[in-house]
Amino acid sequence: MTGDGGGRPSIFPTLLYADAKAAIRQLTEAFGFTAVHVYETDDGGVAHAELAQGNGMVMLGSKGTDSVYDRAMRGAGPCGVYVVVDDVDAHHRRAEEHGAEILMPPTDQDYGSRDYMARDAEGNVWSFGTYAPETGAAPEAGA
Repeated sequence: MTGDGGGRPSIFPTLLYADAKAAIRQLTEAFGFTAVHVYETDDGGVAHAELAQGNGMVMLGSKGTDSVYDRAMRGAGPCGVYVVVDDVDAHHRRAEEHGAEILMPPTDQDYGSRDYMARDAEGNVWSFGTYAPETGAAPEAGA
């Protein structure tokens, strides 16, 4: 088992999009991500992109590249990603102003979080909330 990576995230949700450039626009404009790296293919697709939000990051690329990952993910359905944000209501307003499909408005949860849920243009479900679990020291496998 590895440590915390020196403060770097150690899990990166990775998504493929039919129109990765449109996905990057929606994620940055509506959901407040920052494009850190965007590497294009020779034909103008997205070979690999890294988008940051807080101290986390998602990676994404274009479908149809015939890479090992693209072939492994062929036929996969949408996924869900949870992102911690400080101000759920302001984040929600921004998403709404940019036309994101809101599935659940900001809601106070029984476990203490305030969150909302939206769907991106290709069906992935994004939850944004205040709940930020601590990783702590996880027990070793088999312990």
